[in-house]
Amino acid sequence: MKAFIILADEYEPTEELAKEIQEFVKSNTAPYKYPREIEFVKSLPKTISGKIQRAKLREEERRRKLYSDKD
Repeated sequence: MKAFIILADEYEPTEELAKEIQEFVKSNTAPYKYPREIEFVKSLPKTISGKIQRAKLREEERRRKLYSDKD
């Protein structure tokens, strides 16, 4: 599972912060639910009504992995 996170202005995207988020999720939900990957983003694709377009996120991720595997 991968989490896409938009940070507030006062936070910097670091590996430490990603680990802290993972530990927080593990301790506050079922341990198997924590995100294995975390990506900090500036914005998320949304529909006109404001819902997050998860299919678009998955497609972009597939495309990114496809091109990184060719290297």
